[in-house]
Order: sequence, then structure tokens, then C-alpha cells
Amino acid sequence: MSELFVVAEHRLGEIREITFEMLWKAGELAQEHSHTVTAILLGHEVSPIAESISDRADKIIIFDDERLKNFNADIYKETIAGLIEESKPILTLIGNTSRGMELAPCLAVRAGLPLATDCIDIMFKDDKLIAQRQMYSGKIFSDVSFAPSAGYILTIRSGVFSKDRIGDRQAEIVKKDFPLKDMPLKKDFIEFVETAAGDVDISQAELLISVGRGIGEEENISLVKELAEALNGVVSCSRPIVDKNWLPKHLQVGTSGKSVSPKVYIAVGISGAFQHMAGVSGAGTIIAINKDPKAPIFRTADYGIVDDLFKIVPVLKDRVLETKKG
Repeated sequence: MSELFVVAEHRLGEIREITFEMLWKAGELAQEHSHTVTAILLGHEVSPIAESISDRADKIIIFDDERLKNFNADIYKETIAGLIEESKPILTLIGNTSRGMELAPCLAVRAGLPLATDCIDIMFKDDKLIAQRQMYSGKIFSDVSFAPSAGYILTIRSGVFSKDRIGDRQAEIVKKDFPLKDMPLKKDFIEFVETAAGDVDISQAELLISVGRGIGEEENISLVKELAEALNGVVSCSRPIVDKNWLPKHLQVGTSGKSVSPKVYIAVGISGAFQHMAGVSGAGTIIAINKDPKAPIFRTADYGIVDDLFKIVPVLKDRVLETKKG
């Protein structure tokens, strides 16, 4: 039995969704291979954060100190490297976020472990670790294997795994003394500035109605917006819609946009190119509306409607509104 480390990411006192996604995948691997899941939590006054993930890990190791109030890759690297040396986990998962992309490479060098970045799946085959990644702008899916090692470090793409709880766990909370109180810092945190990501974050939506080139003209997108409003969902789109400047980039789903994992994903007029479908691999239920019965999306969709979207979308909207009134 080996440990699986998950480096929890949080910001401004709130746990990030990528943490739940990594814990879900770690839980799945733990069930399949009799491993244990250990969350690593660094920060200041983070007990409430630990509580929010206590049912998703077997153990939570906490380092709580004023110097950990803000993320610092140098401090994280040294602290986590010490844990890896002590516990020798078979796998350490880090989010492929701005923080993770800074932390993971230096941690891999410090710990002397192999690293694979931006992974979209993980599996063990014959006790050999395989990480799935995309190459050439998402045109190729590659299975990456490693030379034998005592452990491995992977960064995980946001939105590719479920955020649900897996397994029946209640974590043991282990608080450790922060070992680097006197470590000189090469950089100081000044302030946190949120980027302008648009009015909505599609990666957090539970119901997405996505529009593709089958919509024909820009003015027809209003049909999809009306359906989304009736369903209390969020509008997203495929790349051709963004390329035509009909919708902004932050609403794009796919390898060159965002990976999403809504409970329901409704694809309207989307053919289903693999670059787009790679972005919805974490969706719970996929519903496709397309007049082409040979559209690739029907090979992935859970439910499909083969008909003209201009007939189907208004009917769906009316039925939803009627149900609300009734």
C-alpha cells in the first residue's frame, strides 16, 4: 500500500475546484490499487479549508504558519520535498494552474522525481504508471510512461475529472510544525489582483448550453441564450464561434479554450471534433442536437436529437417554461 499525495490549492480562504478534482481521481486510484489518499495543505488559519475536504482524503497534513499566508513556490517546494522524502508517496498530484506550473518543476528537481505536466488522465497498467496528455494543440492523445522511480509528480488539467466525493472517508488531521521559519525569501507577495475573466466562469457551471457553427448566423445565438435562461444554465461555445468574434474567448470549450465538467452539457449545432470533446470529458451527461446523423458528437453523447436545431431549441425552451409554470 502506498500513499497518493494531493497538494491542495486554495485562494483567499476558499478551496479551488482543482483540489476536489484531484482528490476524486486520487480516490479512484486508491480504490483500484489499495492506496491511501493524503492531502497536503499549506497556509495560515486553514482549519476551515481542511474541514471542507475531510471527507475526501484518508489523511490531511497541515502546515499552518504566517509565512504561508500567501503562496511562495520556494517555501512550498522545500516543505513538500521534505514530506516526500519522509513518506515516499508513489504519486504527487498538483493542479496545472499558474501556481502548480511554478511549483511542480522545481519540486521535481528538488525531490529528484520524474514529472509530467497538464495530464488529462492517470492509470496504472501492470503496476506501471501511465499519464495521458495531449500534444500538438490537442490533435494527438499520448500515453506517457516513465522510467522506474520511487515516486512521480503530475500536474492535472482543470475540468477533466469529477468534483464529486468518491469513497467513504474521514480524514485524520495531522498538524506539523512549519520547518522553514528562518528561510530567507527571494520574493515578496505584494497584492492579489483577479484577472478579468468575463462575467461568468464556464468551468464552474453545472449546466452548459454550448453553440457551434451549426447556428449559422450571429443573430441566431439568441435562441441558445433564451434556452440557457429558461434552464438557468450558462452559454458556452466551440472555437468557430470565437473565431468569428460572435462570442468572447472566455466562453470557448475545448483544448484551445477551457475544460469543463458540468453535470449537463447540451451541444447545439456542434459536430464534435475531438479538440472540442476533449474539453468536455468530465461532463456528467452530454446531450447533442445536430441535423447530421453522422456527426462525431453522437459517438460521445449520452442522448442525441437528429433534427434541425431551429426546430428543436424553441420547442425545448417552451416546454421548459411550461413546466416551470405548471
